[in-house]
Amino acid sequence: MSIPFAYLGIILIWSTTPLAIQWSTEGTGFALAVFARMLIGVLVAAAVIIIWRIRFPLHDRARRAYVVGGLGLFFAMALTYWAARYIHSGLISVLFGLSPLAAGLLAALFLGERSLTRLKLIGMLLGALGLATIFINGDSLGHENALLGLVALLVAVFIYSGCLVWLKHIGDDSPPLATTVGTLTVALPFFGLVWYLTDGRLPEMVPSRAGAAIVYLGVFGSVIGFALYYYVIKHLETSKVALITLITPVIALLLGHWLNGESIGLRLWFGTGLILLGLSVHEWTMLAGLLRPGKAEVAEQTVR
Repeated sequence: MSIPFAYLGIILIWSTTPLAIQWSTEGTGFALAVFARMLIGVLVAAAVIIIWRIRFPLHDRARRAYVVGGLGLFFAMALTYWAARYIHSGLISVLFGLSPLAAGLLAALFLGERSLTRLKLIGMLLGALGLATIFINGDSLGHENALLGLVALLVAVFIYSGCLVWLKHIGDDSPPLATTVGTLTVALPFFGLVWYLTDGRLPEMVPSRAGAAIVYLGVFGSVIGFALYYYVIKHLETSKVALITLITPVIALLLGHWLNGESIGLRLWFGTGLILLGLSVHEWTMLAGLLRPGKAEVAEQTVR
């Protein structure tokens, strides 16, 4: 597969996922939308594993990774889908752009990693200022529950980031698709339970846009996007992969504006810009490698 094609595919999938999440809940409810997405995802990923005869490990580390990943996926996605009804779709991508900052902070707190350099701390501060700017703007996002949605989404980001740190600590080396199937299989019953407790009924008719969004998220968002991401990080430098998190929030905001009529005020753009600037500063050691190949190590030593 062409690496540029895979890279572009990730950007397109990650940029359109927030809007698809919002559309998928229209006429179906957030619980059924996320449950149907995960069901499609686990069926497609399992079929690929069977057809391609990819190994599916069941040793201790693999099982722990499936459980941690599954529980993290459940809580993060349940909160994200709930929040998507009240906030701009582009903000989902913007706030999840904070994941590297949150993961770095959690790794330092719970794993004792000594990686919080001055630049990384400055990046975290800028990200926090951007987040505060967006929260100040929360009462003008078009819904009375927008602030609650922002809080739920921020909790989802920290849960997602915490699971990444935990999975790194576990150190499982299972094939990515096997991890996908294991994670989805653990999470699926919990999504089904939430749907049963909150509604438990199938709608008489699923709007065509919502149905298409659910299928898109199940196939592309849960399986193809995941596979492309692991393919890209296997063949490209980390600095180039990190650029994805700087590109997708802007595209997601614009798509929400063009396709969903979401208004984007100056304060929202300013908050988004601060978060992206903070992420750039936080990841500067890696990004510097794009401008000065081979100098990443020098940059790391300079900022300490």
